[in-house]
Amino acid sequence: MNRTRIAIPILAIILGLTASAQEKMVLTLDDSIRLALKQNPFYLAAKEREDQASAAVGQAVAGFFPSLNAQGINVLDKKVFSVEFPSMIPGQPPQRVKLDFSRAYQFTVNFSLPVFAGGRLVSGYKTANFNLEATRESIRQSRQETVLNVKKAFYGYLLAESFADVAQEAVTLAEKHFKNVKNLFDVGMASKFDLLRSEVQLANLKPQLIRARNGLSTAEIGLKVLLGLDLAQPVEFKGELTFQAVEVNVEVDIAQALTNRPELNQIKYQKLMASEMVKMNLGAYLPTVAIGGAYNYWANKFNFSPRNWESFYQVNLVLNIPLFNGFANSSKVGESKAVLKQMEYNQKGLIETVKFEVQESVLALRQARESLLSQEKNVEQAQEAVRIAELNYAEGLATNLDVSSAQVALSQAKTNQVQSLYDYAVALAQLEKSVGAGRNRYEEK
Repeated sequence: MNRTRIAIPILAIILGLTASAQEKMVLTLDDSIRLALKQNPFYLAAKEREDQASAAVGQAVAGFFPSLNAQGINVLDKKVFSVEFPSMIPGQPPQRVKLDFSRAYQFTVNFSLPVFAGGRLVSGYKTANFNLEATRESIRQSRQETVLNVKKAFYGYLLAESFADVAQEAVTLAEKHFKNVKNLFDVGMASKFDLLRSEVQLANLKPQLIRARNGLSTAEIGLKVLLGLDLAQPVEFKGELTFQAVEVNVEVDIAQALTNRPELNQIKYQKLMASEMVKMNLGAYLPTVAIGGAYNYWANKFNFSPRNWESFYQVNLVLNIPLFNGFANSSKVGESKAVLKQMEYNQKGLIETVKFEVQESVLALRQARESLLSQEKNVEQAQEAVRIAELNYAEGLATNLDVSSAQVALSQAKTNQVQSLYDYAVALAQLEKSVGAGRNRYEEK
């Protein structure tokens, strides 16, 4: 009995924790975008590239500082020099003397400081900084692509939800019509053919409803993946496909895109990196100057007696003049110049591609808007047509085919309307991405 009393509260706590862990989330479009920017693994991986580029800048800065190293050696075995001296006594053989210029224990501290490296250190530092800026633009591009993908997936979910509603409404209308026909058939006012036809129409609509619901589930799963959510997490996505009138100007949008698109800024920095690489390779023809030195302690016995250890040091000014390395420098210079030329061509091509994308997005937006406006009154007219057809059929003024045709037309009109709303929303999102708009709207605070 006591065990039962203890187990019940524990079970209640476990169930409560499970329920809270699976508490339903309610997400709008903006909520979904912000969540994706915090949890989408591909975007988070892109952000990590900034730390990598920052570390590369630190490595480039380190080249300007002196290097300091310490080394300890314990000589385990050695063979010393032997020097032969002629005998001072006539007739005696020469004498061999062993000279030991080393010690069993040696400790050395070395340092090196670059004074002049032909401009390669400066170019390396500039290259690392340009790479950091290019990486940041790459991350901004990844953020914009993530935002666009979430918008498309969110709108796709709303579209699938609308398709499921349209399919459900079509089934409901068909069921209602089938009941009416059956009632009329029971009293002898409808033919067997009309009854069979309405039943077949109802049966044909049910697979469409199943496919629509399956499409909704698929859209929900895809959106959860983009947001970095557990697929088992209950989520309610709140929103609707609406028409938002915007004024577009191709020339203004192109100018904005050429200023804001991260791809163009990224290739600009890559071009500067290639220019610095040319300078670095040209610097290989120049001599280098460095200051180096070493301070040494050595002894034959390992103890800390001051008399046991001897020390000596040296400071050197090192001049290194490149004379010949098999034309490797000229090949590297030619390679870096070719890369720079390649970047220039890529920049020109990317500018034209950006202009094309903006114009394509504007045309798609205009097409979607015209299609949407053409469907503005179509749904109302189709609904009225269904109402009239059902009344006329009940009075014997219309056939079963007239009612079926009106219902099909209504479903098609609603499908066309929500599809046009989706096309317009996606075209608007694509245009915003094409011009590089909203660059800081969804930044984490």
